[in-house]
Amino acid sequence: MSTTARRTPPTPIDYGAREYWAGIIKMGLSKFFILRVLHDGPMHGYDIARRVERVTGGCCSPTEGTIYPVLREFEAGGFVTVAEQVVQGRQRRIYALTDSGRAAFRVALDAWMEATAVLADTARAFPPGCCEEDNP
Repeated sequence: MSTTARRTPPTPIDYGAREYWAGIIKMGLSKFFILRVLHDGPMHGYDIARRVERVTGGCCSPTEGTIYPVLREFEAGGFVTVAEQVVQGRQRRIYALTDSGRAAFRVALDAWMEATAVLADTARAFPPGCCEEDNP
């Protein structure tokens, strides 16, 4: 007698949902903006998250579940250093960009600017309202 596990079908992705695309974009931008705010100087995780939110006007609001894995990834790659510091009686990890982290930020900035230019060209080719007939 053979038993087969029932698999639930994966939830289909709604590529027509703005939320889907906003999430994909914000995921990539969060890493970029973490480097961006650390470019201003060393800070601890909570300050990094709040500064990213402020710098992006709320477009990117990284959570602890997002920011700390990225910071660990950056640390493992040698892009940030971490120092322990006691602030108001609490142990905090202060993150700072290394020279490699500063170089990575420059590369990321160039890549995002290139992508932004391509997106701007695309937006000019398809101005708002041009494709309404595509969505009955």
